[in-house]
Amino acid sequence: MEQNYKNHVRYVPVFHFFVLPVLAANFVWSVHFVRQDFSATTVIGSLTALALVLGALFGRMFALTVQNRVIRLEMRLRMMELLPADLKARFGEFRPGQLVALRFASDAELPGLARKVLDEKLVDQKAIKLLIRDWQGDFLRA
Repeated sequence: MEQNYKNHVRYVPVFHFFVLPVLAANFVWSVHFVRQDFSATTVIGSLTALALVLGALFGRMFALTVQNRVIRLEMRLRMMELLPADLKARFGEFRPGQLVALRFASDAELPGLARKVLDEKLVDQKAIKLLIRDWQGDFLRA
């Protein structure tokens, strides 16, 4: 399937639409029991349910952080190959979110977009992604 701005967001159905809702419902249910019968057992149950929700959310967040670090490395390599010397020297000015957004740009349009992002100090990922004309899909995301 062709990827573009409108469909590039990655959902993992089992995680987003099953695991998280079930864990959230379990937490809400456990809080209900604490309110009905405040005891060490119900409090520990609620804390365990909260820990499961937080564990799932942090696990996802950690995976996305690692993905962003890989994207930064990938973009450094790509930009060192494609950008003119003056922009190569400015690589350190890019913020992680800018690099994440620019990764969808084709090799042909990347130098121009990179210059625009830095010169105009564009930081909004959505705004940067909307500037991309030749969208290059990324199908290996976490």
